[in-house]
Amino acid sequence: MQYKDMSADMRGALLTQLQGDYANFQARGLKLDMSRGKPCREQLELSMGLLDASLIARDVTSGGLDTRNYGGPDGLPEARTLFAELLGVDAKNVLVFGNSSLNIMYDLIAQYWTHGVGGSAKPWSQQRAVKFLCPVPGYDRHFAILEHFGIQMLPVPMTEEGPDMRVLGELAADPTVKGMFCVPKYANPTGITFSDDTVRALAALSPAATDFRVIWDNAYCVHDVRAGGEELLEIFAEARKYGHEDHFLEVTSTSKITFPGAGVSVLVASESNLAAIKTRLSVQTIGHDKLNQLRHVRYFGSAAGVYAHMEKHRALLEPKFDAVLAALERNLGALGIAQWTRPRGGYFISLDVPQGCAKRVGELCAEAGVVLTPSGATWPLGIDPLDRNIRIAPTLPPITELETAAELLCLAVKIAALEN
Repeated sequence: MQYKDMSADMRGALLTQLQGDYANFQARGLKLDMSRGKPCREQLELSMGLLDASLIARDVTSGGLDTRNYGGPDGLPEARTLFAELLGVDAKNVLVFGNSSLNIMYDLIAQYWTHGVGGSAKPWSQQRAVKFLCPVPGYDRHFAILEHFGIQMLPVPMTEEGPDMRVLGELAADPTVKGMFCVPKYANPTGITFSDDTVRALAALSPAATDFRVIWDNAYCVHDVRAGGEELLEIFAEARKYGHEDHFLEVTSTSKITFPGAGVSVLVASESNLAAIKTRLSVQTIGHDKLNQLRHVRYFGSAAGVYAHMEKHRALLEPKFDAVLAALERNLGALGIAQWTRPRGGYFISLDVPQGCAKRVGELCAEAGVVLTPSGATWPLGIDPLDRNIRIAPTLPPITELETAAELLCLAVKIAALEN
C-alpha cells in the first residue's frame, strides 16, 4: 500500500516497526561509504599493466622528442590521435594535459576571470555581473569552481532529454550569462545522456553574451554500465553548422579508465580558443608528463584497446548498479515515496525522496554507519531548495557491503517519509 493511502494509525504503527529495524542496523556498527564515485580496488587492478617498465624501456621517444625532457606542451601526437578517435574530433583540436580534467576546467574559468575570453571582451572580473547556467541536479565540483570565483549560479532543470532548453534559452538571453558547465553523457548524478535534439539545440543557441562558453565535461564518454550503452552526438560537428564552435570547450580524462591519480586529461577546442589557451600554457608550463602519455598510448594501442578495457570495468560495475536498483525497487517501488534513475552508464544513480526528507535520510544513514554524499551537494551552494535529491555512488564498496548499505538507505527513506 502506498503511504498516502494509509491511515494515520497505520503509518504510526509502521513507523514504530521500522524504527525497530533501524535500531538493529545501528547495533551492527557498520562503517560503509557511498559518498563519492571512486573506482573500486578491482577496477584499479585492471590497469596495473601500465606500470610495466617495458612499455617505455625500449624507446622513450615520440616523433623524435625525448619524452623524459622538456617540450611538447600540446601533448604527444599519438596521444592526441588516440583521444581524437575516442571523442570523434580532429586531432589538431586536441591538447593532452596532466592527470586532472578538473584542473583544466578551473584554469579555463581562471583565464576568463583574469584575461577575458579570446581577448575581445573584458575579463569577467571587471564586468558588472557574471552568471553561469547550472543543470540541476548536477556535479558539485562544477559548482565549487564557480563559487570560488563568486560567479552567480542559475539552476536549469534537467529533463530526460538533458537540460530544459526552454529555460536555458530564456536565461541565455541575458548578456551577463557567460556560460554553462554540463556533463552531457551519463550526467552526474542522473546518468542521463543528452538527446540528439538537445545537443543540436545547444549547438544552435545564440546567447546574448559574446563571451559565452560551455564547458562540455565529457567525463563518462566510454563508461557504459549496460552492454551497448548510449551514444552522444558530437558537439563540434553540430556547432560548426552555426558557426558556434567557439562556444564549446570539451574535457575528459582517463581518471576512471586507468588511475585517477596518475592518468591523463584532454581538452578539445576550436582553433580560436586553442590559440588563447596555448598563450596561457606557454607561461604556465613547459609540458605535462609525456612519459605517462606515452605509456597510456602503448598500453591501449588504439581506441579499440580502450573499449576492450572498459568492457572489463563494465563487468565489475553492472552487478553493483543492479544490486542498488533491485534494492530500491524491492523496498520502495510500490510505496509512492521515491523515484530514481536507471542509468546505462556513468558512476551514479539519482534518487528523489519526498520533499523535505533528503537531509533526514542522510542523518539516519550516517547514524547507522553509512556515509552518503551530503544532501544538497547536487545543487549550487549545496542548497537543494526542495531537500529531496540524493546521489548514490555504487562503485567503491564491495557488493556485499553495497547491498547492506542499499537496504539501510531504503529503510532511512521510509522512516523519513513517515516522519515527514
